[in-house]
Amino acid sequence: MPVTLVVGAQWGDEGKGRIIDWLSSSASVVARFGGGANAGHTVRVGERTYKLRIVPSGVIAGVEHCIIGPGTVVSPSSLIAELESLRAGGVDVSHVWLSDLAHLILPYHIELDASSERSLGGAALGTTGNGIGPAYVDRAARTGIRAGDLADMPRCLEMLAARTQTARAAGAAVDLKVMTSDLTRHAQALLPHVRDTVSLLHDQLEAGKRVLAEGAQGTLLDVNLGTYPFVTSSVTVSGGACTGLGFGPKEVEHVVGVAKAYCTRVGAGPFPSELNDDTGEALRERGLEFGVVTGRPRRCGWLDLAALRYAVQINGLTHLAMTKLDVLDGFAEISVGVGYEGQDASAFPFVLARGAKPRYKQLRGWSQPTSGARAWEQLPSAARDYVEFVESHTRTPISYVSVGPERSQIIVRPGAPQLS
Repeated sequence: MPVTLVVGAQWGDEGKGRIIDWLSSSASVVARFGGGANAGHTVRVGERTYKLRIVPSGVIAGVEHCIIGPGTVVSPSSLIAELESLRAGGVDVSHVWLSDLAHLILPYHIELDASSERSLGGAALGTTGNGIGPAYVDRAARTGIRAGDLADMPRCLEMLAARTQTARAAGAAVDLKVMTSDLTRHAQALLPHVRDTVSLLHDQLEAGKRVLAEGAQGTLLDVNLGTYPFVTSSVTVSGGACTGLGFGPKEVEHVVGVAKAYCTRVGAGPFPSELNDDTGEALRERGLEFGVVTGRPRRCGWLDLAALRYAVQINGLTHLAMTKLDVLDGFAEISVGVGYEGQDASAFPFVLARGAKPRYKQLRGWSQPTSGARAWEQLPSAARDYVEFVESHTRTPISYVSVGPERSQIIVRPGAPQLS
């Protein structure tokens, strides 16, 4: 069972990129299974910070193959710009592969995304406006264009013309001539990276190579199981890795969920533990909680264990990675949401949609900085108590504890997947 899945266990922005980067040192393949360029991952190595949007985080560690899988939707111009930026930063991108089955995001998708948000007015979902949702709509409607279609440009351009006509009827103001020219040019840059990634992945699995499957966004943004309609347009939970990359569950050994020591959310939607006060602002400033892709300030609040338990259940998490524990340094007291007042038996997303009010437990804080700790025993006793409290309530081992943005600031506890 050579596959380890890494997924976000909250509303995204949990720090998956740095956990994947750390695990990548022992993997041969890192594969992104869903989402688009609306999901930024940040990886810091020494003094250099890399901001990734669709390219798998393993590219920084130089893994043998980085796969952008069939379950993703990809903007040709955005991917080309990201590859060029990485190349300029000294990163080898020759091993980045785009699945021929991945669907393309085209200018009319972005136009339709923006017009949809405008039409919703005050009920807007807060999307990044990158055309992700409309691209997934086209995939479901069987009118999308895939990366593999770029190999037959005459046929591809016929498809583009037909879809443009439909998009214009829906209100998208796009220029077919410009799109035709751009897509023809982009195809020349992308095609060297386009291949059958399903066969590649199975070749690696059959050879016994270690594979990291990388999720985007977070569990509570899943289109099926999240806080609908305030969700992304793709499957973000661990089950999506199989359909998003093309392998079966028998290959999976570990499922690692990444969660901050507190909670954040970008965009609209329910967020029971949100703090609209000085404490929330302190978490935002200390944690540098601003979107990688949009720069938007993130909503901040205390850790919500009811939501985290839900993520453990629906992902089948075998391990948790807690990030940004250092952001809680200096709080005399830390609140943790342990449940909701008067919670009924409805599905969890409906509980949140009805305005769930969290019940808090107060835990003692710590004044000693955690950022210098490199071993569990070096953490303040109250910080260890906090981690163990979360472990006991989720019934899931917290195998990694991050106390800063650098690679070396990850504490690995006994029993953690090493992938060696």
